[in-house]
Amino acid sequence: MPSAPDGVLLAAAVCTKAGKAIVSRQFVEMTRTRIEGLLAAFPKLMNTGKQHTFVETESVRYVYQPMEKLYMVLITTKNSNILEDLETLRLFSRVIPEYCRALEENEISEHCFDLIFAFDEIVALGYRENVNLAQIRTFTEMDSHEEKVFRAVRETQEREAKAEMRRKAKELQQARRDAERQGKKAPGFGGFGSSAVSGGSTAAMITETIIETEKPKVAPAPARPSGPSKALNLGAKGKEVDNFVDKLKSEGENIMTSSVGKRSSEAAKVLAPPINMESVHMKIEEKISLTCGRDGGLQNMELHGMIMLRILDEKFARIRLHVENEDKKGVQLQTHPNVDKKLFTTESLIGLKNPEKSFPINSDVGVLKWRLQTTEESFIPLTINCWPSESGNGCDVNIEYELQEESLELNDVVITIPLPSSVGAPVIGEIDGEYRHDSRRNILEWCLPVIDAKNKSGSLEFSIAGQPNDFFPVQVSFISKKNYCNIQVTKVTQVDGNSPVRFSTETTFLVDKYEIL
Repeated sequence: MPSAPDGVLLAAAVCTKAGKAIVSRQFVEMTRTRIEGLLAAFPKLMNTGKQHTFVETESVRYVYQPMEKLYMVLITTKNSNILEDLETLRLFSRVIPEYCRALEENEISEHCFDLIFAFDEIVALGYRENVNLAQIRTFTEMDSHEEKVFRAVRETQEREAKAEMRRKAKELQQARRDAERQGKKAPGFGGFGSSAVSGGSTAAMITETIIETEKPKVAPAPARPSGPSKALNLGAKGKEVDNFVDKLKSEGENIMTSSVGKRSSEAAKVLAPPINMESVHMKIEEKISLTCGRDGGLQNMELHGMIMLRILDEKFARIRLHVENEDKKGVQLQTHPNVDKKLFTTESLIGLKNPEKSFPINSDVGVLKWRLQTTEESFIPLTINCWPSESGNGCDVNIEYELQEESLELNDVVITIPLPSSVGAPVIGEIDGEYRHDSRRNILEWCLPVIDAKNKSGSLEFSIAGQPNDFFPVQVSFISKKNYCNIQVTKVTQVDGNSPVRFSTETTFLVDKYEIL
């Protein structure tokens, strides 16, 4: 190990009473073997008969503080200022409860990256930074203005590109109609199969746009019963039509075109905001990221939620929000730094620390956010069970879904199953809902308009050449107007007089990632 300068903090670690490192941050160049050896030697150096806060060896000094079954340990050079080290140790010890609900090994491991980021705010290159706990919290949670500007510009460019594609699609459609009336074939509009012309890639983009833009003309809800239904077996006794335009005609446009890859911003457009937006308007948005194993077991589930407040009239800028929290899943709540945390903790009210100040006008302000991270299988909102079985000429695939969180209503659900390439279309057996085979991307999309308590389970069976591993990972997308965590704003009152204020709420539950690996 290279020699460290005098008076330098070498590392900060949380370890067990036996010297096992749970999380460690090195501030100078050190090997993993070196730090693990130092921490393993630490418990053996302590004299249990005396009360000390540090122990020394020939090369380093350990400054430590017991935390229930764990130790917070700073490893420094022997020439460092012990008083400064003790002050730094106290700050490290205060940081840990900010991110961990319990001082236990599993909780520390789960939030290890949060702790490392906070440690880096305290010490830089071995020397203590002049920061306090509030500044550390602000630095680690700071939003990036540049990122917000970049996202806004990108979304504007995407909207403009889609508008241009719709315009070109309409022109191409009109040209095709004119050509059909005159008995001619429209140029550059071949199918996606062997008859595709040289402009096939352009046609593919245009055709997808036609399907998306024309879909709203048909109202799918009245045409479907609320419960599961057995759809027409389209692929059992004939060849599937690969040309999307002809397919659209043959099925009367009754095909869902939702894609697993759609962005959250695009999905949110489907959930239109309330028509009558009040002067006080709130957006409650949740995003879920979930990964499951194909043989069962939740590998990780993380959910982030936020309440965004928008005030359109300055006379309603001094208000308080009454929050009803009936969550029983152990969600971690966090208020905005300008919100009175004590008021929220004691009375479930969101108000500014200084009641004389006003909330900003005509801008979305995040006032409360929450986070849930778990590996508890019972918390999975929608379970997916995929069973590929090898048969004589390929694989028989059975896949089923079940809604575990019955209070939810999931809309535009798309379950995407990968397919082997160059083996043709799958032969569909039993199916609840509808499907679409995308031969360009080699995927089968199982589409369900609504999954709720009345339609909580369903299945799909199909056969195709391939191996069981070919059908993973399965991906899921959906949108919902009901949030997963039972956190709602039930009332809004003015600070002066406590009189009620009319408000509107827009709730969105979206998928960031939902995979069965």
